[in-house]
This record gives sequence, C-alpha cells and structure tokens, in this order.
Amino acid sequence: MAAAQVSRTPSLLPLLLLLLLLSLFCASAGPTAPTARRRSAVHKHLRRLNKPALKSIESPDGDTIDCIHLSRQPAFDHPLLQNHTIQMRPTFHPEGLYEEKKVAASGGDGRMAQLWHASGEKCPDDTIPVRRTKREDVLRATSPKRFGRKKHRASPRPRSADPDLINQNGHQHAIAYVEGDKFYGAKATINVWEPRIQQANEFSLSQIWVLGGSFGEDLNSIEVGWQVSPDLYGDNNTRLFTYWTSDAYQATGCYNLLCSGFIQVNSEVAMGASIFPVSGYGGSQYDISILIWKDPKEGNWWMQFGKDYVLGYWPSFLFSYLTDSASMIEWGGEVVNSQEGGEHTSTQMGSGHFPEEGFSKASYFRNIQVVDESNNLRSPKDLGTFTEQSNCYDVQTGSNSDWGSYIYFGGPGKSSNCP
Repeated sequence: MAAAQVSRTPSLLPLLLLLLLLSLFCASAGPTAPTARRRSAVHKHLRRLNKPALKSIESPDGDTIDCIHLSRQPAFDHPLLQNHTIQMRPTFHPEGLYEEKKVAASGGDGRMAQLWHASGEKCPDDTIPVRRTKREDVLRATSPKRFGRKKHRASPRPRSADPDLINQNGHQHAIAYVEGDKFYGAKATINVWEPRIQQANEFSLSQIWVLGGSFGEDLNSIEVGWQVSPDLYGDNNTRLFTYWTSDAYQATGCYNLLCSGFIQVNSEVAMGASIFPVSGYGGSQYDISILIWKDPKEGNWWMQFGKDYVLGYWPSFLFSYLTDSASMIEWGGEVVNSQEGGEHTSTQMGSGHFPEEGFSKASYFRNIQVVDESNNLRSPKDLGTFTEQSNCYDVQTGSNSDWGSYIYFGGPGKSSNCP
C-alpha cells in the first residue's frame, strides 16, 4: 500500500502545476479586456467632446483652447436643442447693480485675465473658446460617463444641518444663504486664491449657488465661481467654472461645457480655463464679479463675468423648479474631505485662513446681492450662515457702505483645532 501511494503522488504534480498556471493566467488576463473596452469608450467620449476647431490657441499652462463655431458647441448635442435658435443677448439686464469700487491694495487695476490670452491671440467672431479635453483627463474619472460630473450630492442643507448626515459624502462648506422667498438671480464679487489641495481626488471652490426644490433627489442647482480640482483638470491652477444639475447631481448636468446644456455666446472667456493673477496672503488682492439672472421675457438663466462679458445661458427647460424661480441662494466655499480613519484633510478653503483675519488674509465675497421678481438687484435680507465644522472652516457676515453685504470665510482644514 505504501508503494502504491508513492507512485500516485508524482502523477498529481502536473495537474496541480497546470491549475496554478491557469489561475495565474486568468488573474493577469482578467483586467485586460475591460481596459481595452475603457480605452475605446474614452476615445468615443473625446470625439464627442472635442468638436472641430476653426482655430486652436496654446496656453502657457499646457491647455489647448479650441475656437468652436457657435452652432457646433456641445450644448447642441442635447435632443431638445437640435433646432434651437441661439439667443445672442439677454432681453433685459437686472437694474440696480451695486457700484463697483476698487479694492484697497489690489494689484494693478484688480482686473482678472485668463492665461490663454497671454499670447494675444483671440477666437474669431461667431466662435466660442472651449478647453480641449485630454485623454488623461477622462482616464482620471471613474468612467467616461462620470467625467465632468460631481461624484456625490454635494449640497449644504442649512435647515437640517446634521454633521453626521452631511459628512457622509465628505463635502464641507462655509456659506451664507437666503431662503423663504422667490429669487431670480444673484451677484457677488469673489476674492480669488489658489488653495492647497492635499489629495488629487479632493477639490476646493468658491462659488454662488442658485437653488430650486429640496435637497433630496430633485434639487435644481446653477453654480458659478472658481475652483482648484486636480482630479478634473490635472493640475492645481485656479479656474473659472460653472455647474448645473436638475436631479441633485445624479444623472443630469456637468462642469463647464462637458455635457450638453449651457449655451455660450461669448468668444473671449473659456469655461474651465486658468485665471490669474491670484491673491497673496498680506499682499495684492484680486477678485472676479459674477452675475446670474433669469431673463424675465425668455425665461433662460444668464451668466455674466465681470462688467463686460455676458457668457451665455442655461435654457429654462433643463430644470423643473428653476423654470419658475429659485428658492435659495448661497455664497461661499466648499471642499472635499476624503480622509479616512477620523483624520481631517488639510485641503484649504478660500485663502486657507479663518474669517477673523480679515482683508488680504481671509477670503471674501463682497457686493452680495439677489435679483427680485421686478428684475432689481438688492441686498439680501436675513442672511444666514452655515458650516459643518467651524473649527475647520468658518464664515462671518458683515455690511458697510463700500462693500454692501459681504462675508469672510474659509480655513486651513486640519490643524491643532481641527484634528
């Protein structure tokens, strides 16, 4: 019996070796097919996003700005915009724009520019500037379908500020807000910084939110401001951005022109392009002016950048609640905290300093206004504030004759007070 057992043992070795080789082959070959499929999907997505350009401009930051004919822009991929007649200018501007005053100690005249203008080249008339999407941009996303979209429902909810509930998705805010009325737009002048981001999958932004509906599954939101997002753009530059959604960030909407929706009419400002210069701690301060309002005749939501640049509009049919009016307006900052194990991210909000440090050190919004039902701009009443963790990021409100209604906001994230 012993001899028989010994003779059978070697015969199993080839079988075991074959099984081992097969398992190793399957383990190594498994990811290959999905990777090939993903590359194909990325290629198709890039072809959809990067429309044929009449002219291309190279930016010092590595961006390529393509000048796309108005009629070929991504907005018209939307089935309901196939036969849309472009509204080249709003029917009405809001009345009562707060008189802009230069910021004390601002660098130069305080005007902002975009880096792609450095060469002096411009896009021709009847075109719009579009930041070209690169293959590596899409590959950083979880999938081509999710590229350019927020990963979570990322809205503050002042009326139910339960930190345990809100922090589940890692988004944290320091904002001022108004609610309980019908709003038809908002305006503010936003201090521009370049906050430090701890990890590539985190971001920091300063923006205006125009909101309709609840903070459930049907939230409508239009968002405009600046952001630093390595995951989206591949660098740490401060960039002008927009966002919209009609279903709480689930399936609709995107950043900038990365899906159909927003219709741009301006040939001088590129969504998602770097803006400069940025403010320095204790030094020169720079800001951008943003106005969002609903055209009282056509019903579309328009966006203006600075005094001179009417960028374009979101057609009202994109939304449900915002078809009529907004129910809440917010101004302030947002970051993503992706840290695990109880530690807080060191990603900065605003300047990375708390509101009490004041001008040239803390980030601000000034000349805060809302648009009322008569298409008039006015200072907001009963301005509330909200933050999940004031020891990490905080916000303070104020008002004076030079700045009207204003806020200081932001913070460093992880610190001795925010472990």
